[in-house]
Amino acid sequence: MKNNTTEQKQEFLFEGINYKILLIGIAVIALGFILMSGGGSDNPNVFNEDIFNFRRIRLAPTTVLIGFGITIYSIFKKSKQ
Repeated sequence: MKNNTTEQKQEFLFEGINYKILLIGIAVIALGFILMSGGGSDNPNVFNEDIFNFRRIRLAPTTVLIGFGITIYSIFKKSKQ
């Protein structure tokens, strides 16, 4: 009786460069959410104008969208096989 064992090589879905680009995209998304944070007030009866500054209204959402674009690019990037 023969024991037919075939050794299967485990392959990853993406290559290493795809995972590196994916991690960069996730870091950019996290940076965007960090830029969005803050601007609150300790007293709920006092309105703080800092929630409407450039960093929270324009820069942070743009950074998050760029991060999503980087992660989508890392998924669609073809391998060189």
